[in-house]
Amino acid sequence: MKRRVVVTGLGVVTSLSQKVEDLWARLLAGESGIHHLECVETDLFKVKIGGDVHDWDPSGIIEHREAKRIDRFTQFALVAGTQAVEDSGLDFENENVHRCGVVLGSGIGGLNEIETQVGRLLNKGPDRVSPMTIPKLMLNAAGGNLAIRFGLRGPNFAVATACASANNAMGDALQMIQNGISDIVVTGGTEAAMTGMGISAFQNMKALSRRNDEPARASRPFDIDRDGFVLSEGAGILVFEELEHALERDARIYCEVIGYGASCDAGHITQPDPAGMGASKAMQNALDDAAIGPGDVQYLNAHGTSTPLGDKAETQAVKVVFGDHAYGLNISSTKSSLGHSLGASGGIELVITAKAIQNRLIPPTINLDNQDPECDLNYTPNTPQERDLNIAMSNSFGFGGHNASIVVKRFIP
Repeated sequence: MKRRVVVTGLGVVTSLSQKVEDLWARLLAGESGIHHLECVETDLFKVKIGGDVHDWDPSGIIEHREAKRIDRFTQFALVAGTQAVEDSGLDFENENVHRCGVVLGSGIGGLNEIETQVGRLLNKGPDRVSPMTIPKLMLNAAGGNLAIRFGLRGPNFAVATACASANNAMGDALQMIQNGISDIVVTGGTEAAMTGMGISAFQNMKALSRRNDEPARASRPFDIDRDGFVLSEGAGILVFEELEHALERDARIYCEVIGYGASCDAGHITQPDPAGMGASKAMQNALDDAAIGPGDVQYLNAHGTSTPLGDKAETQAVKVVFGDHAYGLNISSTKSSLGHSLGASGGIELVITAKAIQNRLIPPTINLDNQDPECDLNYTPNTPQERDLNIAMSNSFGFGGHNASIVVKRFIP
């Protein structure tokens, strides 16, 4: 019999807030973390807006000397991860650290460091490339440094499936605890791809919104006037814990993690399946894993990136899986407030979903002023909605055709 898994700690870094409770309050108030970019000089860019964490100061958690030795995406993970561990009340000195692991997702890893060191190589020669380059840019640096901080000696690895990375990582963490490999896993996602190269590449794919004159209104999932996603950055980290272990230490439990499903479109490398078949398979797999039916779910935190193709495909996938109940769901895309943080997005959104369950309150999809007729479900437009919320699903889909869905429920002893 599978062991039960609960969420006991939450931590976030986003462009809107770097504290969970404050982020939750700002989302409910309909605030946006999207603004004119400060991370790069935008004169030469067609896209001039995004969700960069422009006031980033990790000094309260990371010493200056340590911060210089790790990339920005690892800094985000350390700050959000430390928040989550502190929130959980865990003291790893009292735990069997060989049964405590870390599984983090990131779509790109240390892009800041790559750009910096390529510049040194081209302008100053190979002898000026930093010996810390590889330890800073490698995708597993975030999880490795988080394990070092807390002395966690259990399984530790990174997951890279583009924008599905965090959900895939959390799915692996769930299964590790269910199957008795670990008792505690610190998991989620982190991303810091808002660099000159990152912004240029997405811009030139024509994937990004160019609503430069209205940054706070640029991310508008399911709206007829949407014109692409808004690039963002950050981290969302959670503590997954075996239920009996959590109960023994009288831990606060946000929710129970009950299902995970994944799939691949095996179609186009960047475009979603127009019929949403891969996405629907991931959602159905998650429901089957949770041993529940479509009618048991009340809330869906959508992938909802604000792209013309993606939002329609996800809507179609939801209808395939949920049938008539699709119209009874509350759906929202919190990317409307936060933008798209790529491999971190699933972690941030599961933190938000856990808060939704805790508070019986659905966060809104802001900027949904003129709903696309082809996206005809209840996306909780502009205003939060109270609901007797017991079971929720969170979706993440990524380039490469990767699809991953997580199901959580209110914990009932």
